[in-house]
Amino acid sequence: MIDMQPRAAQADHDKGSLYLLFHIDDQRFALNVHEVVEVLPRLPLKPVLHAPAWVAGILAHRGRLVPVVDLTALCIGRPAVQRTSTRLVLVHYRAGLQLGLVLEHATETLRCHPGEFKPYGVHNAPAPYLGPVRQDDQGMLQRIEVGDLLPEAVHQLLYVDEPSGAST
Repeated sequence: MIDMQPRAAQADHDKGSLYLLFHIDDQRFALNVHEVVEVLPRLPLKPVLHAPAWVAGILAHRGRLVPVVDLTALCIGRPAVQRTSTRLVLVHYRAGLQLGLVLEHATETLRCHPGEFKPYGVHNAPAPYLGPVRQDDQGMLQRIEVGDLLPEAVHQLLYVDEPSGAST
């Protein structure tokens, strides 16, 4: 079999993937940086009336209106703590769409092989975005699956002009 990847790309692949780390309470989570568009400081948002409390609002950024979700509020029911390490992270959500995430302690990265994240044996239907876990010397690290963050009803509320069921 012929390897079609350039040597530099193959070398990067051999080192693993890069993940943005963040916390929800004392738990650690990771986003693959290939899903990250931009990391911003916390910015003012336009509230979305009648949306779930974890929908932080809409961000006007570079000519786009981007819905923003407070991931701490989604997961544990309280808003993210406002601190200097709390970031607004723009991610590729679904085909051609961006989503903003308010993340606490989003200041570090980790390089590891995706295969180090293993299924944890729990079927968590209410939270399909909670992906596999990785064990290291700091404890468990769980990957977030960005495309599965929004329930379909919330997706339809925030992306009115998008067809139902659009996916990456």
